[in-house]
Amino acid sequence: MLNYLTLIFFCQLVGEAFVATTGLPVPGPVLGMVLLFAGLSIRGSIPKDLDTVSGALLSNLSLLFVPAGTGIMVHLSLLAGDGIAVSVALVISTMATIAVTGLMMQALTRKKPGSVDDAE
Repeated sequence: MLNYLTLIFFCQLVGEAFVATTGLPVPGPVLGMVLLFAGLSIRGSIPKDLDTVSGALLSNLSLLFVPAGTGIMVHLSLLAGDGIAVSVALVISTMATIAVTGLMMQALTRKKPGSVDDAE
């Protein structure tokens, strides 16, 4: 399992390095996640140990937000001046995310013409 944890961090490192060298306006971990996704897509399956490692990371994901929450509390005075703008941006981005997710779900779950319906 240590190999797969190393693989996850290696993909993040490659993403960070690529962003640092190219100046691409995308977070390095996002690029690393795309790289990992591409590798898994080519492979065609998710190894059992990688599923276990990623499940453990996801189950403890809330711990990774502690530094961000601490940073917000430390710089709360800076945030107070732009509180309305930040709140509006959060609401709009949340609504946009929900809308895009719903539209993608509809597009991906549409029945193909000629497909057999399970209810029949």
